[in-house]
Amino acid sequence: MSQTTPAAVPPAAGLTSAGLNDSFAALLTSGRAASLALASAPTEVKNRALRGIAVALRENVPQILAANALDLAAGAENGLSAGLLDRLSLDEARIRSLADAVDEIEALTDPVGQVVRGSSLPNGVKISQVRVPFGVVGVIYEARPNVTVDIAALALKSGNAAVLRGGSAAENSNRILVALIQDALVAAGLPGESVQTIDPFGRAGATALMQARGQVDVLIPRGSAGLIQAVVTESTVPVIETGAGVVHIFLDASANEQWSADIVHNAKVQRPSVCNAVETVLVHEDAADRVLPAVLAKLAGAGVTIHGDAAVRALYPAAIPATDEDWATEYMSLDLSVAVVPDLDAAIAHIRRYSTGHTESIITNDVVNAERFLGEVDSAAVMVNASTRFTDGGEFGFGAEVGISTQKLHARGPMGLPELTSTKWIVRGTGQIRH
Repeated sequence: MSQTTPAAVPPAAGLTSAGLNDSFAALLTSGRAASLALASAPTEVKNRALRGIAVALRENVPQILAANALDLAAGAENGLSAGLLDRLSLDEARIRSLADAVDEIEALTDPVGQVVRGSSLPNGVKISQVRVPFGVVGVIYEARPNVTVDIAALALKSGNAAVLRGGSAAENSNRILVALIQDALVAAGLPGESVQTIDPFGRAGATALMQARGQVDVLIPRGSAGLIQAVVTESTVPVIETGAGVVHIFLDASANEQWSADIVHNAKVQRPSVCNAVETVLVHEDAADRVLPAVLAKLAGAGVTIHGDAAVRALYPAAIPATDEDWATEYMSLDLSVAVVPDLDAAIAHIRRYSTGHTESIITNDVVNAERFLGEVDSAAVMVNASTRFTDGGEFGFGAEVGISTQKLHARGPMGLPELTSTKWIVRGTGQIRH
């Protein structure tokens, strides 16, 4: 797709309620039709479309950056936080990483038709449970143009049509990305309506998507805790809940000093605006004097503001007094809450109280404590001696991710291709009847 520098997307003003209803219904109808074509599309056809998407991303970097610049300028003017601006921002490296992720998804095994389990009954009837696409997947997110590409690619490979609400903050970026994706789909012989955006419908479109039960098979929100809660509360469409990340690292009594400093620094500083960045560090009181100085010094060197309890402030007077609100806060910035706890039990109790069930990690040389932590901490991902930044679909080998589910039904943790499928039972007989 060749395109000049894009103009800003006009607001969706002027749509009457009847016009919105008619236009929105037509969009969902075309999405359903596209999902039927995708469900039976051969893997090679889907892969051809994915190759086209990756090529289009690489060949249209200047146009994508120009659209993204409009969104960034508007975001700055509208007072978006530094964390949201970081999530909104695309540069050449991020765009090429998106294209690489599409290539990785193409290389993954197609989940559609995979046999989950099967057996033969004594009477000769053969039964099997196979993976099938959901159908139409709706996704509501904010200020994350990378999600547009990730979801489109994963939905395509798993045989689903995608209806995307990327929000006004990224509307220019999403518009060009969806156009590129649709061109690649058509060139591969698939319906362009396999991936659609409802951004022009504004907030009314988001509400309509949440109420489209029977037309949309599943809805996935990605974004702030407020956005996710609004979708979970208001939607009549079944929701897979992705969660905010109040993420913890516990430095046990036997924690290695260098590992502690490196892992906490990586988990906080590498990209503080993402959901797997650490927000609270808990330190065993027997390790505080030995481990905390190096950890806090490295964080301070990166500009991290420490919110500490009394014991932490005694070791690090520059710390801001931590409040109860701090322990429950997903900062998405260079801020970190730190507390000293008497033992592993206290650390686990703190995590149970404040965690959002996303990711927790323990740094320890004690195998018994490590196994207790893994067994007793009830989060989607639990780690030993590793950075929480590894909780990610790309890092787990999924190519990209739909999101990180913090619920316990259907999917939990990073969601890849299999999590965008359901199953159905296939029964083959030779004239048997039930007695």
